[in-house]
Amino acid sequence: MNRQPDRWAELTGGQAGEEYAQRFARLAESGHDVHGEAAFCAALLQPGARILDAGCGTGRIAIRLAELGHHCTGVDVDLSMLAVARRAAPALEWLHGDLASLDTLGLEPDFDLVLAAGNVIPLLASGTEAAVVRQLAAVLRPGGLLVTGMGLDAAHLPLPEPPVTLTEFDHWCTRAGLVLRRRYATWGGDPYAPGGGYAVSVHSRPTD
Repeated sequence: MNRQPDRWAELTGGQAGEEYAQRFARLAESGHDVHGEAAFCAALLQPGARILDAGCGTGRIAIRLAELGHHCTGVDVDLSMLAVARRAAPALEWLHGDLASLDTLGLEPDFDLVLAAGNVIPLLASGTEAAVVRQLAAVLRPGGLLVTGMGLDAAHLPLPEPPVTLTEFDHWCTRAGLVLRRRYATWGGDPYAPGGGYAVSVHSRPTD
């Protein structure tokens, strides 16, 4: 039986790679900092860390983190996005796969950080969110970090209403054995206040 498409595929038809890449190229050309997520993650890591960019899209964040000396693997279900990533950085590891079945890709549980930026969690297929969180947690080493960024209202999502609440997300993380360490309102580290429209969360896998 075929699983229903994720919300991203419903929005884009799986053909958004080139347009998405051009959008960020225009932002960079106009002087915008397009590396906020990478800078945020790099500040949490020791040199040469292993990073899984889950829902990597066109590879913008993973490529920047690799430039900073980290070892990055990207995975995405959207082949149009992966085509851009592979063209931009052919030496990096780009995997095609569904995050709900990440275990089929043979990844070792030794990642220092798993990143799910760009509204990855809210744009998953309905009903798969808890399973995806479990899969992401399972590839972290003890002490490893899950870093997520997600919109919590229509102003921060390409959807008419948010499909996921922070309470639900934290519950899924707890069930997956993760502990919330920090939460911010932006990738720049602004403090998060309850009811905010965007949340950057840092969960960790305990060491014992």
